[in-house]
Amino acid sequence: MSVTVVAAPHASAYPAPGRVTGDFGVHDPSAVRRPDGSYLIAHTGRDIVLRTSTDRVAFRTAGSVFPGGASWTTPYTNGGRDLWAPDLSYHDGRYLLYYSASTFESNKSAIFLATSPSGNPGTWTHRGLVVESRASDNFNAIDPDLVVDDRGGWWLSFGSFWSGIKMIALNPATGLRSDSVLRSIAGRNGGPIEAPNIVKRGSYYYLFVSFDFCCRGAASTYRVMVGRSTNVTGPYVARDGTAMTSGGGTEILAGQGSVHGPGHQDVLADGNGDVLLYHYYTDNGTPRLGINQLSYDAAGWPVLR
Repeated sequence: MSVTVVAAPHASAYPAPGRVTGDFGVHDPSAVRRPDGSYLIAHTGRDIVLRTSTDRVAFRTAGSVFPGGASWTTPYTNGGRDLWAPDLSYHDGRYLLYYSASTFESNKSAIFLATSPSGNPGTWTHRGLVVESRASDNFNAIDPDLVVDDRGGWWLSFGSFWSGIKMIALNPATGLRSDSVLRSIAGRNGGPIEAPNIVKRGSYYYLFVSFDFCCRGAASTYRVMVGRSTNVTGPYVARDGTAMTSGGGTEILAGQGSVHGPGHQDVLADGNGDVLLYHYYTDNGTPRLGINQLSYDAAGWPVLR
C-alpha cells in the first residue's frame, strides 16, 4: 500500500490554535488537570520537561522529571539525556509517567514507567521497563499512551512507523506489562503513523494518531487522525468504515497557513469539556503548544473548535 502525503489545506479548514502565553515551546505534550485545578504538562526534552499553568493559557517551565538524569535509559539513547513522548496521567492519588528512550530512525527503543505523589520535579521514582523493541523487531517501542477501560483493565498503546501501533495489557497494581501478547490496532504498511492516544467517550473508544512526518520544522506534514471502536482493543475504523489496521483514519487537524505539522495529540478531559493538546511548528520552525476545544458531531465523531 502506498502512502500519500496530503498537502496543507486552506487556512480556513480548521480552527487556529487557542491562545497560550509564557513558556509554550513544547514538543509531544501530555497533560493532566491536578486536584487543585491547575495543569501539569510533560513533554519531550532533556530528562522530560515539565510545565505548569493555573488557567490553561499562561504556562511556565517547572523543571524536569529526572534532574539528575535517568541512567537506565542511556543504552537506548546512545548516552543522551533527551527522553521522548511522555504520557502523563493521574490515578488513585499518584501521577504516572510512561516515556520513551530511543534515537531517530532506530527501533532499538524502550518505554519506562515513573510515578510521583505530587508530579513535581525530583519526586519521580523509576518503576521499571515496560516494553522494549530491538532492531530485529517489526515494531518500535516509543510514544506510549495509557487507557483504563470500563472494566478497570489497563492498556498501553504505542508505536511509530514499522508495523504501526501496538497495544499491550498492563497490571494495574504495578503499571507494568502483564502478559506477552502484542496486539496490532493501527498501521499504514510501514508508512508514517505514531503517537496513539485512546479515550472512551459515550459508547466508543476513540484512537487518535498522527499521520505523516514530524520534526522537520515548517516542512513537517504531521496531521491528526481518528478512528473508533466499541472495544478498547479494536477493531478501530474510520468514519468511512476503513479499518485503521489497513491505513484508515478520519482527519480532524492538519497544517494550514502558519500552522505547520500539528500532531502528537493528547485529549484532556477538563471542566468545560474535552480539549486537544498538540504541538505544531511556526513559519521559522519553532515548536509551539496548540490547544483547542474538542466536541463531537451528531454522528459521534470528534470536531475541533
